[in-house]
Amino acid sequence: MAVERRLGWQNLLAVSLFLLMLLLSTHVRARPAVNMSAPKDKSLANKDDNEILPPDHLNGMKMELDGHLNKDFHQEVFLGKDLEEFDEDSEPRRNRKKLIDIFSKVDFNKDHSVSAKEMQRWIMEKTEEHFQEAMLENKNSFHLVDPDGDGHVTWDEYRIRFLAGKGFNEKETAEKIKNNEDLKLDEETQEVLESLKDRWFQADNPPADQLLNEQEFLAFLHPEHSRGMLKYMVKEIMRDLDQDGDQKLTLPEFISLPVGTVVNQQGQEMDDSWVSERKKEFESVMDADHDGIVTMEELEEYMDPMNEHNALNEAKQMIAVADENQNHNLELDEILKYSEYFTGSKLMDYARNVHEEF
Repeated sequence: MAVERRLGWQNLLAVSLFLLMLLLSTHVRARPAVNMSAPKDKSLANKDDNEILPPDHLNGMKMELDGHLNKDFHQEVFLGKDLEEFDEDSEPRRNRKKLIDIFSKVDFNKDHSVSAKEMQRWIMEKTEEHFQEAMLENKNSFHLVDPDGDGHVTWDEYRIRFLAGKGFNEKETAEKIKNNEDLKLDEETQEVLESLKDRWFQADNPPADQLLNEQEFLAFLHPEHSRGMLKYMVKEIMRDLDQDGDQKLTLPEFISLPVGTVVNQQGQEMDDSWVSERKKEFESVMDADHDGIVTMEELEEYMDPMNEHNALNEAKQMIAVADENQNHNLELDEILKYSEYFTGSKLMDYARNVHEEF
């Protein structure tokens, strides 16, 4: 009897362990393709490796290359090259002083308020700062991939430098390419190279010579600097988002969730936020003629960082967020109160936080 009871407990324990393992194996994970809450890491972990790769994120662009909205866009076009000086660890009093100084610069006519035209002018200036930063970085990157200093880079020169950054022996790679030998690349690296090659030849201005000079290399790394490459980038984004292949975007296509299913509450909130933000952007900004469709031309205008009409619309939107007295201008107290929207840092809670700490 005791033996039977012991065997019964053992069987029960085995069944319990089996059920536990089954539960763990069928646990549904949130889709890795979407990370709508975490901020993008724009720092370069390995400068030499990443300098010669087109960046995933382009400052001052409303949309990422993967079709996601740039959540830091407002801060980038308001702060320009000062963007990195405002972070969560910055001293609030110092940030407040810097924001007051920025306000005084945006207030071009010194009437103690910022109009849409003044904000538009400021946005264009800050976008130009991002352009200048990109040009400086490009100059350094170009020297890395132009070892003979002849002012032109071949695809093979770039490919050798790219693979060297991935850990391949530079001399051996150069020799294999010279002799047309198999480089024995893994599938992921091969796909990246093929994508880069397509982009490389798109950046090669006519007459095509398969060589990139410094200006063409800038367009390769930063397509926003070239009208031709901007069109190429827009086509790539349209291809990824356009589900029926008609070269147009509808609202359902634009707000469509990436592949994956999220069943928990946090995932559902992320999904709701994704849909809400993209619906607002599509209807109020991208669809210029409000016909429910975004054409290739509208998408290109939307993506152009130096479009003055877009800058004016952006200025009006930024003012509307903080315009509590509804006078269509921004006063200093309003921009300080909504500092997190403009800079990513909270300033108005400073006194309360100090009081709580003591």
